[in-house]
Amino acid sequence: MINLTQYEEKLKKNNIDNCYIFCGIDEELIKENIKNLLETVLNKDFIDLNYVKIDGNTLDSFDKVINACETLPFMSDKKVVLVYRSNFLDEGEDNNKKKLFNELKEYVKSVPESCILIFYYIFKNKREKPSKKIYALDSKCTVIKADKIYGKALEMKVKSIFDKKDKNIGNVELKLFCSNIPNDMGILENEVEKLCCYTIDRDIKREDIYAMYPKKNDDDIFDLVDFIGDKKVKDALKVLNELIYKGEDIPVIIYMIERQFKLLYNIKQYIEDGKDKNFIASKIKLPNFIIERLIRQSKKFTLKQIKGALYICLNVEEKIKSSSLDKKTEMELLIIETITA
Repeated sequence: MINLTQYEEKLKKNNIDNCYIFCGIDEELIKENIKNLLETVLNKDFIDLNYVKIDGNTLDSFDKVINACETLPFMSDKKVVLVYRSNFLDEGEDNNKKKLFNELKEYVKSVPESCILIFYYIFKNKREKPSKKIYALDSKCTVIKADKIYGKALEMKVKSIFDKKDKNIGNVELKLFCSNIPNDMGILENEVEKLCCYTIDRDIKREDIYAMYPKKNDDDIFDLVDFIGDKKVKDALKVLNELIYKGEDIPVIIYMIERQFKLLYNIKQYIEDGKDKNFIASKIKLPNFIIERLIRQSKKFTLKQIKGALYICLNVEEKIKSSSLDKKTEMELLIIETITA
């Protein structure tokens, strides 16, 4: 298994393999790297004739992939077949997923030299790791773990997006922006656009970034509430322990969970009243990418469950304030009670 830097080095040397599997949480980052491969191997004049995309989510037979690979390229040495969102590469063991994986494992041994076959699988959350299936394919094709870029590399990437829009951003503001936005290329590009519009006739100030974006720990709260909705006690407790390890106070964590459920309650009501995303965003006044995540998350709960979660939060908050009970234990009980309610 290689990382993106190693993959980029291979591309620069024109060292092209004929089967790739990308995995990671950032779909836009993966798409960008696949695009670089396409530009390296395909003539742009014939790209539509030599590039086949297949939805891995709806794939029920591997024959479609084989047929696409076995068809000769048009006026080119190579063609590319992409199976995107290949969810049969997760840990799931239902019959169709097992069948597709076994057919893939067999076929990668005989992909024609005239074809480059690419799969990508998107992790469901930032804690997910490559599955046993992906590791099993590592010796048969090139597997790339598309980890997010961080630090200076991320700042340089984001700075290049601002530069394309002829917008200047200082180093301090750039660091602050990168530290407050989810590390996802699709979201970053959208939020750069919004920040440019927000500060259209002036330089970007720190106050603009503070005004537009929430604190990073909100990401962990999203994950925690997601795991509560999925009834995954172990994963939810793991996120709780990570927050405590980072130095977040228990009362603050309770407040953040309570705030999250209040947002979900409001959004759930708006959705049941038939309101769309734009209306909800105008009322709740949060960035669109957060509204989209909240809408997705709200589907994991009923209004009754959200009310119950809020009641449990208030109850635990009172207990912690008025007694000498162990705060961490009470938080763990809060999570367990919310999941089993």
